[in-house]
Amino acid sequence: MKAKKLLWAVFIVALVIAVFLIAMAQYYVAVALVIGTLIMRHREIWSLIKTRKLPPVDERVRENTGKAIRNGFIFFAVATAIMMLPFGGVVTRNLDTVHILSALFLAAGLVYLLTYLFYDRAEPKMTQGRLKMLKTYLLIIGISVGVFIIGVFLHNALYALFDVEEPVFFIIATIISPLALAVGLIGSLVVFIMGLAGRPS
Repeated sequence: MKAKKLLWAVFIVALVIAVFLIAMAQYYVAVALVIGTLIMRHREIWSLIKTRKLPPVDERVRENTGKAIRNGFIFFAVATAIMMLPFGGVVTRNLDTVHILSALFLAAGLVYLLTYLFYDRAEPKMTQGRLKMLKTYLLIIGISVGVFIIGVFLHNALYALFDVEEPVFFIIATIISPLALAVGLIGSLVVFIMGLAGRPS
């Protein structure tokens, strides 16, 4: 009963804030807030649709939810920091702040959903080999993002200091890093789906 009241309270607060944002013509943030709320409560909503009951909340569910919220928050913080870097203004100067915030909220919600599904359904079915493979792909993603940031920064710094077009860091940032990122994302997604579809190890 307490869980159901909490669920209704979350939805009502989100709805009130969404109406307030719509009145301020901040439609993108309102949509992001509503979708984010639905994503955060996907487990309860799905259970209510299927069984008309709220799912049980045990220690494992609390732990998985806590990890997923942590990952979503870390992603939001890191993505926001990257957007605030000096060269980030070049990428985002033609975009409204509302669009950027909406995209960040939705992306953080998606990270929450994927990591919750991973901890809840995929990880228990994975062998140690597949877990190591997933960590390797995630490491490739992290390295490619870091190399992209360094490449853009060094390319812009050399251009500003010496007024020369520097091709090496430009190629690293625009070709090599995106390719490595694509490999990491596709590999992670494949291992994740195999984990969801597999049998408990």
